[in-house]
Amino acid sequence: MVGAGAFGAWTALWLRRRGAEVVLVDQYGPGSSLATSGDESRVTRSAHGPDAHYPLWQRRSLRHWTDLDDSLFVPTGVIWLVGNEDGGEAAALETLDRLSIPIQRLEVEEIAERWPQIDLGGIAWGLHEPDGGVLMARRGVQAVARRFSAEGGELRIGRVRLDGERVVLGDDALDADGFVFAAGPWLPRLLGTLPGLEIAVPRQEIIYFATPAGSDAFDVGRLPTWVEYQAAIYGLPSIDGRGFKVAPDWPGPEIDPDAEERRVSDERVEAARGYLRRRFPALADRPVAEGRVCQYELTPDTHFIIDRHPRMPGSWIAGGGSGHGFKHAPVVGEYLAALVTGDEALASELAPPDDRFALRHREAAAGMRTAAVVPEVAG
Repeated sequence: MVGAGAFGAWTALWLRRRGAEVVLVDQYGPGSSLATSGDESRVTRSAHGPDAHYPLWQRRSLRHWTDLDDSLFVPTGVIWLVGNEDGGEAAALETLDRLSIPIQRLEVEEIAERWPQIDLGGIAWGLHEPDGGVLMARRGVQAVARRFSAEGGELRIGRVRLDGERVVLGDDALDADGFVFAAGPWLPRLLGTLPGLEIAVPRQEIIYFATPAGSDAFDVGRLPTWVEYQAAIYGLPSIDGRGFKVAPDWPGPEIDPDAEERRVSDERVEAARGYLRRRFPALADRPVAEGRVCQYELTPDTHFIIDRHPRMPGSWIAGGGSGHGFKHAPVVGEYLAALVTGDEALASELAPPDDRFALRHREAAAGMRTAAVVPEVAG
């Protein structure tokens, strides 16, 4: 395994549980601050427009996360603030109801009664996921890596490169029956030009605002995780006293994940503060408590890449988390481990109904803000 992010660590763990000898190699170690999942928290929710595959993966993945360590999940619920009747939220309401996944339509009056902290000007209704919430991202990746080691896997810190079809760690070629490349934002650099490997690595910024002294109104338990898709922004209540998390969710410039300075910009802070003035006015003048800079790994259509390496027999590629990969990582790993070991029954059970994960030319989804279509705290 190359890459100890969420995709890589979970794949390594599932392969080890299937009896494979697995070496997991990462250049910085699990939960690194430079990784896409290096911040403290990520959103987990089922709504994905009319798509029925991702909600099922999310529900199964959440069970795997909580089976690993139930303290990794903070059940905040998720409220989508909706400005019209015919968007993706309406399709998600119908889809999740059909799948028997708990979902509620809340009218503006109900939202206002439950969460008066939110200014609902311009909001038509809300899509409420009572089972949604927050995964503790850095701790989660580290927990998977620890479990992998405890179950007999080997974790190494080092930088892998390809020399033709040889996988080289330091000065030594690695010998294996096959490799899984799950190197996150480093995947394009590691693998070079491959047909269908279309991954952009844009900068993302997350800002934490200090909550008011003497008040718990914006803490977990008093306010849900929230998403306003039409405004391309989302956020979390304060967890563990870290502050109210706000994520302006549009891609920044493409970056080098090794070299990018991880300092939040005045531009994103002001964009976040401007949104607070409109939607959470009690926080508009609160100071920035801290910030995170990370990145997305975006495919043009926001679907993941899970496929065979076209030039290296027995080897596989997993990447392109596109802002919603973290919450699905346990099932990405489970599915990929089934493919690698030839478990056709499980692979068929978990497979999507189409070729969305294949290495292929991908068209950008028409009319979508690529990062905002799958909001899930990038940092």
